[in-house]
Amino acid sequence: MTAPFDRAGEDVGNIVRLEHVNLLIPDQRLATLFYVVGLGLTRDPYLMVGVTNMWVNVGRSQMHLPSRRPVAQRLRGSVGLVVPDLDRVERSLAGVRDELADTGFGFRRADGVLEATCPWGNRFRCHAPDPAFGPIDLGMPYVEFEVPPGTAARIAAFYEAILGAPSRVEETSGVPLATVRAGPHQSLRFRETDAPVPDYDGHHVAIYIADFSSPYRRLQDRHLVSVETGQHEWRFEDIVDPGTGETLFTVEHEVRSLTHPLFARPLVNRNPDQTQAAYAGGLDPFAGRV
Repeated sequence: MTAPFDRAGEDVGNIVRLEHVNLLIPDQRLATLFYVVGLGLTRDPYLMVGVTNMWVNVGRSQMHLPSRRPVAQRLRGSVGLVVPDLDRVERSLAGVRDELADTGFGFRRADGVLEATCPWGNRFRCHAPDPAFGPIDLGMPYVEFEVPPGTAARIAAFYEAILGAPSRVEETSGVPLATVRAGPHQSLRFRETDAPVPDYDGHHVAIYIADFSSPYRRLQDRHLVSVETGQHEWRFEDIVDPGTGETLFTVEHEVRSLTHPLFARPLVNRNPDQTQAAYAGGLDPFAGRV
């Protein structure tokens, strides 16, 4: 008997989590105003609490923001966030506007999405909780990159063949978009653009994969492993056409095993509505789904 279900739609694939996005920044104060005060996120209270790096928790994912004056890296695309209350985030962003004047900061609400730009030009798309992003009220459902014309389908093929990640290509408003599954409710997206793609500046994303050795061997065979970090991690930068070897797009991937000491580390997420003036006992932690 054939079950009336799309079984393939439940395949997660080899990538089990999109863990963090790493961007160099020149000023922790401005980053705190944007990420913590404006977006309502939480600085990790346990790791990287000094002035050389800051980790910001977003549900089960993070932003990593090492301080390197005067360097500011810019992701060529946008980071998708799910936040519990778009109205509250919009008010908070308005509250930091004056202190972030004369930077690249900005925000606007359009078509049900709150678009926010950090002081150094990185773009974030804030969404209300939606079943399309899974059962979460706070998290990072996707990172989307803008890639050259004619590359989306071949990028999807790369992730299928090399990383073992289920991928699909569709057109949105006539523009090809590759979506690579990165765990149950996360994805890496690659949207084609006719605009010039800026040169790569060294930012990276981190993923956890279940089969740690097979993708490593495939990349080694193609001389694409860029960093041998240690027992639980390696890195690569170039996404290539699996047939021809042509480089399609470059962004460093920090690839971690499920035995990595940080895998599934519980992250602290605060309730941004808790204030000193209207404090209510027991409501400090974020109570929604992450």
